[in-house]
Amino acid sequence: MVSTGVNVFRWSALAFGVFYGFSHQRAITANQKAIHDKHEWEQKQKVIDQAKAEYQKKKNPAPASSDDVVMDPADPKFDLEKLLLKVSEEKA
Repeated sequence: MVSTGVNVFRWSALAFGVFYGFSHQRAITANQKAIHDKHEWEQKQKVIDQAKAEYQKKKNPAPASSDDVVMDPADPKFDLEKLLLKVSEEKA
């Protein structure tokens, strides 16, 4: 027969092992959830940043380069000299 002290030690070791396993599993699960939440937040932030960039691009389009020539004489930015220079370059 096994003495009472050995049985107490066995049951105590079993209880400690179950408690340790439970607490360790909770820590692992919490860590994985935090990593998943961080990844999800980064994905959402990336989408938000892309939307902001597209909105800025739509709201403030890039200024026309100096090579672009306005062909419409009714436009206030129309410059006859630039138009004639462009036409002469195209024919040359």
